Amino acid sequence: MKKTYTDAASALEGVLKDGMTIMAGGFGLCGIPENLITALRDSGVKDITAISNNAGVDDFGLGLLLQTRQIKKMISSYVGENKEFERQYLAKELDLEFNPQGTLAERCRAGGAGIPGFYTKTGVGTLIAEGKEHKEFNGETYIMETGLVADVSLVKAWKGDKEGNLIYRKTARNLNPNMATAGKITIAEVEELVEVGELDPDEIHTPGIYVQRIIQSKDLEKRIEKVTTRTRGE
Repeated sequence: MKKTYTDAASALEGVLKDGMTIMAGGFGLCGIPENLITALRDSGVKDITAISNNAGVDDFGLGLLLQTRQIKKMISSYVGENKEFERQYLAKELDLEFNPQGTLAERCRAGGAGIPGFYTKTGVGTLIAEGKEHKEFNGETYIMETGLVADVSLVKAWKGDKEGNLIYRKTARNLNPNMATAGKITIAEVEELVEVGELDPDEIHTPGIYVQRIIQSKDLEKRIEKVTTRTRGE
């Protein structure tokens, strides 16, 4: 099966529908599938449930879909750096399911591993625990969290081959590998697309069996989320 596509729009063709659930990898603006997110915005699909650590910034990343009101619900752990995300949430225009960051990562990993639920101590005694099953293990209280699965997972890697084997780099490994396994269809965006056999098997983070479609990124912006500088010589 041919997995390579020429651009993001063609890679998304035939898999999008209103009301779908999307996972989008990355951490802040690092390791986000920016070409695929832009194509998702341009598709006009609406009522999306988006699973992501955060929602980018106001004019980049998933923030683009918040601007166009294509997202109806976010399942995430951080709303900072995005004023529109915060505004829509506080105005009750956007449903938000808050997760501790580690819990979100584990929910994605569990979904990809076929685990429907797991117990964790994180969130016990807080708003996070309300309405969730509680259980004691060895005298400690835990709450049950459910695994997450998406209709489509959009991930970003440093290198990939034409069979979809992926290698991530540094902070871009946050959430991307977990989400790659948890999509019914996984579409990968890579900075370098190479021939099969060029990647060292021992360095592959996501095996190609999890990836159905792959594109090479174009016109990458690589924006810095928050620039902090000092005067030279200090």
